[in-house]
Amino acid sequence: MNLPIRPILSSLQHHRLTAALLALQVALTCAFVANAVFLIGGRIERLRVSSGLPEEELSLISVRGVQSDSNALAQQQSDLLALRGISGVTAAAAIGLSMPLSGGANDYGGCPDRQTLDRAMAQHSMDNTGCIQATYYSGSQGFVQAIGAQLIAGRDFRADEYSTATPSAVIVTRTLARQLWPGQPAVGKTLYGEGQGSIVVGVVDDLLRTTLRSAAVDRFVALSPRLPASNQAQYLLRSAPQDRERILDAAARALAKAGPPRLIPAEGRRSFSQVRQRYFQRDATMVGLLLAATTALLFVTALGIGGLASFWVQQRTRQIGIRRAIGATRRDVLRHFQTENLLIVSAGSAAGMVLALLLNQALLQRYDLPRLPLGYLPTVAAALLLLGQLAILAPARRAAAVPPAVATRSV
Repeated sequence: MNLPIRPILSSLQHHRLTAALLALQVALTCAFVANAVFLIGGRIERLRVSSGLPEEELSLISVRGVQSDSNALAQQQSDLLALRGISGVTAAAAIGLSMPLSGGANDYGGCPDRQTLDRAMAQHSMDNTGCIQATYYSGSQGFVQAIGAQLIAGRDFRADEYSTATPSAVIVTRTLARQLWPGQPAVGKTLYGEGQGSIVVGVVDDLLRTTLRSAAVDRFVALSPRLPASNQAQYLLRSAPQDRERILDAAARALAKAGPPRLIPAEGRRSFSQVRQRYFQRDATMVGLLLAATTALLFVTALGIGGLASFWVQQRTRQIGIRRAIGATRRDVLRHFQTENLLIVSAGSAAGMVLALLLNQALLQRYDLPRLPLGYLPTVAAALLLLGQLAILAPARRAAAVPPAVATRSV
């Protein structure tokens, strides 16, 4: 038996309000889910971004002096000697307070040549001048090895280049080198910042900045041999992943013995994995909330579709029996309800795709979110069509199972 569409549309005409409400529910679900899935995908991609460090091997411990110390560098050397003597420590270095994903900012301007620097200073801005803002990481001798930065050109810092003064040498990331000197080798070039030039002695694979901004600039990083020399010190320890907790405990004891009384802050002992987790905590929470809201909305929509179908089956029992009596098979009845559901959900999905674009435009203007790729729309619409078919299946089977004799006796 053929299944013409016109009788189904005619049947829906008698339930216009109910069908319209269901289509509206599907439309709103489509608009929300499309944008939510897009945001979830972006957050998950952000959560998975590589810092460029061997994160599972790194630990940090910070100490703070209780009194001023005019000989901070000597104390730093004493601390490093004690830390490197801990079994399992493969590298240790004193570093500045900034690390990838540590939050905050340690940014300085950088220009590829003197003329560009002069132009930026003349207009009191680095915008549209060829200069950039880069994050600088600094540390004591051996810190390039300790953070696991991979040299791809040039060399590491020499011992005589480490100083508390403005350094004469600098190492840049691959992305920063390409931005400042496109198509040219960066090693040997001079990076100018605030009137002071530093010779690029090496290029390392990309590292992330302290705070993520956008993919285009998140890897503008430079390494500096400027020695951290203050009453507050932070030490980076590299070891096997399974040894990190033991080494942090041993490091705290070693630092207590290596100098005058000092404090280790509550968050002064941490693995880099914890640094990463803390930085992305809000992103992970947002992913969880969006997933929960999306799942709940899809569930409610499925309930709405299934509930309405069950109501219509009960309401049309006599009509179904008459169709069965004049030759309609169980498959015909099943296909009738499936097609009816397909028409309603398709109409709702079509409207939902338009609503999704409008919602994304509003989010884009208000919260500066990225534009929703059009490919998400048919994917979500197809998922809703499948959800509709699954939700209608049980009620439609009950309708198809109604015996003609029983149905014709129904009132």
